[in-house]
Amino acid sequence: MRRLAPPLAVLTALALAACGSSGGDSADRSGRTETVERNTRVEVVKQIGEKGGFDPVGIYEREAPGVVTVFSVLGGGGGLLGGDEGGQGVGSGFVVDEGGEIATNAHVVTAGEGGDIRRAREVYVAFADGNQVPAKIVGFDPNSDVALLKIDPEGLTLRPLPLGTTRELAVGSPVAAIGSPFGEPQSLSVGVVSATDRAIESLTGFQIVGAIQTDAAINRGNSGGPLVNAKGRVLGINSQIRSTSGGGEGVGYAVPVDTVRRVLSELRDDGKIEYSFLGVSTTQIYPQLAERFDLPVRKGAWVQEVVDGGPAEKAGLRAGDDEERFQARTVSDGGDIITEVEGTALDDEADLSVELLRFEPGEEVTLEVYRDGERRKVDVTLGKRPEQTGRPRARP
Repeated sequence: MRRLAPPLAVLTALALAACGSSGGDSADRSGRTETVERNTRVEVVKQIGEKGGFDPVGIYEREAPGVVTVFSVLGGGGGLLGGDEGGQGVGSGFVVDEGGEIATNAHVVTAGEGGDIRRAREVYVAFADGNQVPAKIVGFDPNSDVALLKIDPEGLTLRPLPLGTTRELAVGSPVAAIGSPFGEPQSLSVGVVSATDRAIESLTGFQIVGAIQTDAAINRGNSGGPLVNAKGRVLGINSQIRSTSGGGEGVGYAVPVDTVRRVLSELRDDGKIEYSFLGVSTTQIYPQLAERFDLPVRKGAWVQEVVDGGPAEKAGLRAGDDEERFQARTVSDGGDIITEVEGTALDDEADLSVELLRFEPGEEVTLEVYRDGERRKVDVTLGKRPEQTGRPRARP
């Protein structure tokens, strides 16, 4: 089983809220309708946005039939996943292939967080045409907040949504979010890509890197729904909002589609994902910081903390030991600066997370680090990511 490495935990605190109420990419969109086995109808429609600008009406007409409302029965024996109080979650999802696979957020079909995440007892999906059917949880990944569901497609008309790539992301480009805010199904909101390469917190407290920020209205119940571009291609799964009131305030976040595609593939094969673990927290290097602390390089990931007993500590990586306030932040001077992973140069701390995605728990990797102004190589045997960071999570 191919395993994914973790985004590194950094010292940050975002007031983020999961926006849930608690793959197969169709390349041929020629305008025809196919009938596939077992009386399942798969609608394949012409790509939109190819000749003109952003067309929300066209996006909704073509893509909304592939978006579903996800109902999760969280109780067992009358309680929340077996507890004393019953509960039901409502979120969104979308069809990813004609075989009945549906993508959504992990937090839509689970309860709890950290080391106490439990799957829903029952899950149902409701389509725009009025059909509502039971769904099986194939698997979920709390570290990326992605889940894969499977329904019996017999007798249903399915419209898979095509997956785009992160290369299609551009700040300022128009996007549409489709989902079930506050349980109101098949709702459309529009906006733009406000920023890319954001870091948001997962159910385990580790970061999801490369997240998309948008001002398209995203509220509770939108979780798991698609964020699509002018061509109707999925750019991400709507996952979180930044809010002081509990509602959408123009700052929403989506898990990037490249992460979604990778995780869905792994869940399809194995039902779960194991992430490797380095065991450091780092901070971003920028020119003024580098000048103030006389750093030997201007790029890389500056180690601030090393997890006790973790792979980094065992390999001898050094954390900062001299805390100082600089430009409204606390910085620990004296730590190693990681500049390469297996020969690949790092521009920033996010690159460290991305590069480690290529390796499995138990693999040995060679890091280039700077310590006391000198460059050296450090071999690290990666561990398996713990179930949570051990730090309090910022999301309510």
